[in-house]
Amino acid sequence: MTGASSGIGAATAVELAGRGAAVALLARRQDRLAAVAERIRAGGGTAEIVELDVTDADVVAAAVETVVRRLGRLDTVVNNAGVMLLGGFESAPPQEWERMVSVNLTGLLHVTRAALPYLNKAAEQPPRQVADIVNISSMAGRKAFPSGGVYNATKFAVGAFSESLRQEVTSRHIRVSVVEPGVVATELASHNRPEVQAALSGQFADLETLRPEDVADLIGYVVTCPRHVAINEVLLRPTAQVF
Repeated sequence: MTGASSGIGAATAVELAGRGAAVALLARRQDRLAAVAERIRAGGGTAEIVELDVTDADVVAAAVETVVRRLGRLDTVVNNAGVMLLGGFESAPPQEWERMVSVNLTGLLHVTRAALPYLNKAAEQPPRQVADIVNISSMAGRKAFPSGGVYNATKFAVGAFSESLRQEVTSRHIRVSVVEPGVVATELASHNRPEVQAALSGQFADLETLRPEDVADLIGYVVTCPRHVAINEVLLRPTAQVF
């Protein structure tokens, strides 16, 4: 589970641990990971912490090896690490574009590539004889909007890559799923520049947003479906969200 230190990642780690999975928590913020691990262990679950920067291919490869060494195998990967840096294209610093491409897309590719040999083995072995890759995209991967051009581009790319990979690996019983949440109450927007945060602050003030646990519950369902069932794409939004 990448991006496991907060939001959807942390909630999904707790959800999967509650369903009996031994969970590896991967992110950069070790103090946050420790809190999530403590919560899982307090409930009788198993959690391992591994520091990870998804933008570094060598670090990713070493982290995946560490996960397999500690837990014995790798059955499920949830690519959740991501950033959403919004603002008009002409005024946005190029460093923001580069950050989103590096984390949202290239990082996902690094993790998937490093994990695939182990997922191949898991799909051949009992008890499940199936493995899962869940890529967290966004409704922004279906519908472009002003001031979100590069973010949209990375999420559209996640959808395209996921479908291509699905066609490559599905005959091996490796399922590839894309989950596309609408507005979720997480810290994602807080990563933006102050002027962008100010513009966003009142946009969804009256909307009953999704909670991270709502998305986590869906992911839990996706990865525990019977071996012959693959849920390849899911869009979920708050009921009152119009667009």
